Amino acid sequence: MKNDFTFAIIKPNAVKNRYIGQILAMINEAGFRISAMKMVKMTKPQAEAFYDVHKEKPFYNGLVEFMISGPIVALILKNDNAIEEFRTLIGNTDPVKAEEGTIRKIFAASLQMNAVHGSDSPENATIEASFFFSGFERFYS
Repeated sequence: MKNDFTFAIIKPNAVKNRYIGQILAMINEAGFRISAMKMVKMTKPQAEAFYDVHKEKPFYNGLVEFMISGPIVALILKNDNAIEEFRTLIGNTDPVKAEEGTIRKIFAASLQMNAVHGSDSPENATIEASFFFSGFERFYS
């Protein structure tokens, strides 16, 4: 199914290392339009709720702690075939396996501290965007 928007997060390590501008530039250069953006610092309950789908996985607690370690930038991005195109732009979750020139290859510190998140399906893009943005703020519909 073709989807014209996706949800993304610039993670705490990338924010701390002052990569926001460079990452946003790569997103713009790839043809995406930023239709919503905000910087927030998630609380532990918020991070636990956002990552609830991973609750039973061994990396869950570390992921939650990482995501509350500093501010993040939440984004709604528009483009034709947005989910697939953004996932190509960001590269493999493991920066060691990511292709040259991808956001994770350039800016990630490790598998967990991989600089960015991108939705993996239209359903998750809607759920994740709704978590961070009210209906008034979501310009993708």
